[in-house]
Amino acid sequence: MPLPSTPGEAPGAPAAPRLATRDLRLGYADKVIVSDMTLDFEPARIHCLIGPNGCGKSTLLRALSGLMTPWRGEALLDGRPVTSWPRRQLARRLAMLPQHPQAPEGLSVEQLVRYGRFPHQRLFASLGEQDHARVRWAIRVTGLAGYEGRPLSALSGGERQRAWVALCLAQQADLLILDEPTTYLDLGHQLEILELLQALNREQGLTVIMSLHDLNQAAQVGHRLVAMRAGQLVQAGSPTEVLTERLLMDVFRIRARIIDDAPVPHGDAAAPYFVPMSSLNPPAL
Repeated sequence: MPLPSTPGEAPGAPAAPRLATRDLRLGYADKVIVSDMTLDFEPARIHCLIGPNGCGKSTLLRALSGLMTPWRGEALLDGRPVTSWPRRQLARRLAMLPQHPQAPEGLSVEQLVRYGRFPHQRLFASLGEQDHARVRWAIRVTGLAGYEGRPLSALSGGERQRAWVALCLAQQADLLILDEPTTYLDLGHQLEILELLQALNREQGLTVIMSLHDLNQAAQVGHRLVAMRAGQLVQAGSPTEVLTERLLMDVFRIRARIIDDAPVPHGDAAAPYFVPMSSLNPPAL
C-alpha cells in the first residue's frame, strides 16, 4: 500500500524527533507512580513498553506526550522539556492516542479524523486538498472506508479504536505514542494495526512508542522493549535481551518457556517468544 510522504522527507524538514527522560518522577496526589526513570528513545524505531497492570506505563506515556508535569526530572523532546513546547508546534512533531479517548457526542468518523489536521491549518482556515487527501488515506489504511459518515456511537469498540488511530495518522507527526492501541480489537485487526505501524516505521521512518499487553506481539514488532514493574525500569533493550525466563518470573510472576527462533518482519535477528507454563501465585482453594 503506498504511503503518503511526510514533512520529514522534504528538503530542509526538521530531523526525526528524539524523545528522552532524565530522572523522571511522576505521581498523582501523594502517590509516586514512576520513579527516577532515565530512558532514550532512538528515532525511527518501534519501542514497546511492557509490564503488569498498574506499573506506570500509561503515566509514563502521558508525561512523554506533555500531558502531565513531572514531580522531578524531565521528559525531553529534542533536548527541550515537552511541557514547554507550544501545543500546536508539539502536535506537528508528536501524536498521542490515550487508552480511553473521548469524543464529542454525535461526531462522525470523518469529522473525528479531520481533527488530526488542525495542527497544520492556519487560524480560521478551512481544510485544503492535501488535508482532505491525508484524511482519506488515514481512513482507508485503518479499514474504515465506507464508514466516513457513521457516528462513533454506532461503531463497535474495535471500529472506534481504528477511528482514533486514523486521527493520529492524519495528524502526520513524526513520532507516534499509543497506549494499548490494540485494545478492543480482534486478533485480525490487531495484526492489521501493528503491521500498519511497522510499514510507517519502515517506509517513512516514523518513531513509535506504545504499550502492549501481548508480550509476543511486542517482541515481534518492537526493535526495543522497555520492561517496567511498580513504576521502575527493570530492563530496556532488544527483545532477546529483555524477554527472558528470569524477567517473566520477576516482572509478571509466571513460569514460561522461551523459544528464540521466531522470524521478525523488520529484518533484525530472530525474536524470542514465550509459552506460559504456570503462575508463581497459584490459587489457594
